[in-house]
Amino acid sequence: MSKKLVTYFSASGVTEAVARKLAEAGNADLYEIRPEVPYTRADLDWTDKNSRSTIEMQDSSFRPALADKEAKVSDYDVIFIGFPIWWYTAPTIINTFLETYDFGGKMIVPFATSGGSGIKKAAEAIRKAVPDVEVEDGRLLNGRLNQSDLESWMGQY
Repeated sequence: MSKKLVTYFSASGVTEAVARKLAEAGNADLYEIRPEVPYTRADLDWTDKNSRSTIEMQDSSFRPALADKEAKVSDYDVIFIGFPIWWYTAPTIINTFLETYDFGGKMIVPFATSGGSGIKKAAEAIRKAVPDVEVEDGRLLNGRLNQSDLESWMGQY
């Protein structure tokens, strides 16, 4: 049986709620990926071309600083990485997280929440960010989550 860590970035609390349910279903540890400067409601206004999230997502090289670097990634076999879909992919802070730790010998399983976009583009971006790491296709986890479905999915890894 593999040792699992559920990591997540959640700007509004939606992805956090999913991550907590997922960790519980898989008997996994939980770690929050937090930005050094928390996002405000105005920062998350995707309709504002000058909002922080819009500016960050327009620059693929942007790397928001992490509040801490305390994830004990080396202690785990499987790392679930959760995030909301922003502009059809993972927020740039996920790249910061991926570049901060050594994922060699680990498996990464993305999961996301989304108002309408899929996870495929985000999984492809994660594969590019960590090319020597096994990255699964991942899964969107929206709406009402069935505990037994989550347990079954987590049990695959």
